[in-house]
Amino acid sequence: MKVVILAGGLGTRISELTKVIPKPMIKIVGKPIIHRIVDHFISYGFKEFYIALGYKGNLIKQYFKKCKFRKDIKINCIFTGKKTMTGGRIKKLDKYLDKTFIATYGDGLSSVNISKLVKFHKKKKKLVTVTAVRPPARFGAIKITKDIVEYFREKSSLDEGWINGGFFVMEPKFIKFIKNQNTFLEQEPFKKITEKKQLVAYKHYGFWQCMDTLRDKEILEKNIKNKKHLE
Repeated sequence: MKVVILAGGLGTRISELTKVIPKPMIKIVGKPIIHRIVDHFISYGFKEFYIALGYKGNLIKQYFKKCKFRKDIKINCIFTGKKTMTGGRIKKLDKYLDKTFIATYGDGLSSVNISKLVKFHKKKKKLVTVTAVRPPARFGAIKITKDIVEYFREKSSLDEGWINGGFFVMEPKFIKFIKNQNTFLEQEPFKKITEKKQLVAYKHYGFWQCMDTLRDKEILEKNIKNKKHLE
């Protein structure tokens, strides 16, 4: 099964670093986050990758040219446009995606069990499966009754709802719902297949962390050093 990694965004919320390199190339404990994503899939037996390049994509392409993977691992770096949106990048890879494939973002790590995710998708027989995660809560929770605090609880992911965690499994037929390069994957295409009951969610209770800000980067590095990303 092929793996698509969306790696073309501008990374404006972490511009302190992305002025020089694309966000997927930001190092987390000495290794670019996109390399760590590839490693996660390789650990589950995946061998063929399509990286959708955009902003400063040449740096990603040059990096993977120098990497020494096993001979059976194929990293295909495809330029999909500087201003192309997430859905548009998948549409531009249409000719490579003739069977069920996986797609994810190039700026988030997770301990999601890919084998179980794919098995779930095959069982449900829908166009798309999204990995649903609970984001790390930023604030503690309190319950107040008549100005009296009944409990104060440290921040917990259980205080948050389920969100899109990436790590999608998709059928080729889904691509027809993507209009053009300006289409956001998370908007019209997902809205349409939701209406058709063709989008299902695989709930992941373990580690997940995106990297939108410097604070997120620090959290990722702390978790990896403590091996929390394996949980």
